[in-house]
Formats: sequence, C-alpha cells, structure tokens
Amino acid sequence: MSEETPEEAPVDDVPQEEPPVDEPPVEESVEEEEERDPLEVALERAEFAEKEIAYKEAEIQNVRKRLMAEKAEAIQFGGMGMARRMLTVLADVDRAMTGIEEDDQSAVAQGLRLLRNKMWHELQADGVSPIEAKGAEFDPSKMEAIATIPPSEDFPNGTVVDVLEQGYMYKSKVILVARVVVASE
Repeated sequence: MSEETPEEAPVDDVPQEEPPVDEPPVEESVEEEEERDPLEVALERAEFAEKEIAYKEAEIQNVRKRLMAEKAEAIQFGGMGMARRMLTVLADVDRAMTGIEEDDQSAVAQGLRLLRNKMWHELQADGVSPIEAKGAEFDPSKMEAIATIPPSEDFPNGTVVDVLEQGYMYKSKVILVARVVVASE
C-alpha cells in the first residue's frame, strides 16, 4: 500500500475557484424597475379577477342555456324511437288487412280494424302525422324517389305520381321517408 502524496489526491476533493469573468457591474436603474404602489398592483389584480369572473359566469350561462335546450329537445322528441317502431307494427297490420274484404264482419277482421285504428289514434296523439306526398312536389328531405316516369299533363315534371310506402313525421322531424314514384324527364 502506497501512501498518497498531495499530488495524487483525488481531484474532486480539491476546491476549485472559478475564473473571474469580466462583466460590467450591474447598476440598478430606477427607471427600469420602478417600485410600484401595492395599491395599484392590488387594483389591477382585482380588475383582472373581475374580468375572469365575468367571463366564467357568461360561459356558465351559455352552458346552462345549451343544456336546457338539449333537455327540452330530448323531452319533445323522446318518444320518436318508440313511434318509429310502432309504425313498423302498424305497417304489418295494414299488410294483414289487405287480405280482408271491406264487408267482412268476422271477429278477426273487426279485431284487425280495431287494432289498426287504436294504434293510429295513439300515434297521432303522440305527434305522428303522415307525409302527404301524392300529387305534391317532390321534396327530397321527406321523400325518396324509388322510380321515375315521364311527365304528363296530370303530373308535371317533379311531381309525385304514386306513394309506394307511406312516410311519417314526428312533430317537426321526419321519422320515415315516403318512398315515391316521381314524374321526371
């Protein structure tokens, strides 16, 4: 084991001085950093906070209004899905009635008529209405053109000639488009 000499001492243990840097002395200028009155600073911060609070309150009011509108629409159109499903059942009842004569007074015929009328009255009470298409001008927002035929005197260009499947509205929204035949060139 050798003895350590001062020359072999670990470098980390020796404190080193940083070389002097030639920087101009820092002069504190009164013009650059002016002492501000604490009252002014507090007033500025209060004004900023008031603006932030007003902004946040306006944002909260906007969110509240939007949520109320969405809630009102959900309440107004909440039954639309059920109405759409019931309209498919009504269409099935209508198809079943195609095989029944008008003057048939059997229990089955009377039951189907009663069922169809009751369902339709309930749907109307909930806001369902048929789309009146035959003879009207073709409206792509409410109707789907399945076929076209050449226009005639009775049915000019763009007029609905026949309704293949009845369309329905639920209050102000279309729930089933009417499938129609349109007079078109």
